[in-house]
Amino acid sequence: MDETHDVAGPDAGRTGGTSRTGRAGPTGRTGRVSPAGGDRLEVRRLPRRSRGAVLFLHGGYDSDLRPPSALLNAPALRMAPFVRALLRSTRGDGGSVAVARVRYRHRGWNGARADAAADALDGLAALRALTGDAPTVLVGHSMGGRAALRAAGRPGVAGVVALAPWCPPEEPPVPVAGARLVFAHAAADRVTSPAGSRQAAVRARAAGARVARYELPGGDHAMLRQARVWHTLTLRATRALLGLDPLPHDLAAAFAEPPGSGAGLDLPPHAATGAEPLTGP
Repeated sequence: MDETHDVAGPDAGRTGGTSRTGRAGPTGRTGRVSPAGGDRLEVRRLPRRSRGAVLFLHGGYDSDLRPPSALLNAPALRMAPFVRALLRSTRGDGGSVAVARVRYRHRGWNGARADAAADALDGLAALRALTGDAPTVLVGHSMGGRAALRAAGRPGVAGVVALAPWCPPEEPPVPVAGARLVFAHAAADRVTSPAGSRQAAVRARAAGARVARYELPGGDHAMLRQARVWHTLTLRATRALLGLDPLPHDLAAAFAEPPGSGAGLDLPPHAATGAEPLTGP
């Protein structure tokens, strides 16, 4: 997040809230669940046997202890097309991919409390309890990207897709060697800092993570003006990290770069835009 936005937070002026149940997917079960940490989870698809799982984490505020609004959650709505696209894409895989979203207790990160990160860990634990420890990809936007990166080294996490992530300078690097991280950021984003996410990518690679980073033109933090590019990049990376598709050449090459290399951290998005736009229901 840019220093000029420290008080307001990465999604300032946008309130939050989540529904307590999900819509039925093509197979399996959906809805609110209640294992340990289940209050932090909204399930959109739960197959009887999960080949993999995807956990979405939306954005929020720097500091706000209020609970999310039950009426309007703009950050969550911003991620809804990504959830629908993933559900649609994985129907061809027999509906064997579980899909869920983290439900935050508070609207903000809230300093050392790191509430969104705690909710991410609780949601991840609940999802893994439901999916039999299937490999899980975390997809996070803005504050949710920060929370997802915090959880990247947890057991069963197959990778993280961090969209315009909030990466302040004090954020610790991903500490686990071998973690697979895909960043995407608009070069002129003024809500979260693209320079901050690049530095986070550099530090993660130095710590032993496998990292790729895409840089989009413009300042599209909300992922609306270039929706097709954002959606295609996200789906392409998520499917590859789950093992549903082979790693694309650009991702594989970036992941193979050694610590200290800056290659693969400013990838243009054009290689991913040939795929079908993911804007349908």
